[in-house]
Amino acid sequence: MARRYDPDRRQRLIDAAIGVVGERGIAGLSHRAVATAADVPLGSTTYHFATLDELLVAALRQVNGGWMADFARWADGIDPAVPLADEVTRLIEESLAGDRSRVELEYELYLAALRREAVRPIAAECLEEMVRLLARRTGDVPAARAVVAFVDGLMLQHLLTGQPFERATVRAGLAGVLGGE
Repeated sequence: MARRYDPDRRQRLIDAAIGVVGERGIAGLSHRAVATAADVPLGSTTYHFATLDELLVAALRQVNGGWMADFARWADGIDPAVPLADEVTRLIEESLAGDRSRVELEYELYLAALRREAVRPIAAECLEEMVRLLARRTGDVPAARAVVAFVDGLMLQHLLTGQPFERATVRAGLAGVLGGE
């Protein structure tokens, strides 16, 4: 039997893995689930990704690429005349007001690094890039790192509790992190 030419198969598998995680969470990710979602033979998944960790790394890289592009656009658009606490509050508010499933997926993949060593470097790269981009505005790497940690913690709290976004509370917290800005 002739081998079918399918140059996009690897990408379809990554997209399918992201879809599976979005629907079922990390626990629902398997080679079989991805093959079914991508409508390819099971052997295709293990041909392109020998382990689930390899597939998770590829999925996280793709999802992080989208998040980092958005974050870089936001960082480039920060108005120097506006207090940074206001700009970061706006970022959080827009992120939580948008497609919640996207934010949940991003954090689901990000938190996979807790249990999967292979995924940790990708999560760490994302954090470091966020710090680097934010430090361009703050001029202070420790302050940028604290803001990134604050944003991550706040986003997780909102995702987990479903509590409404309170602009004034978030703004006050960020001002505290940034030393009153």
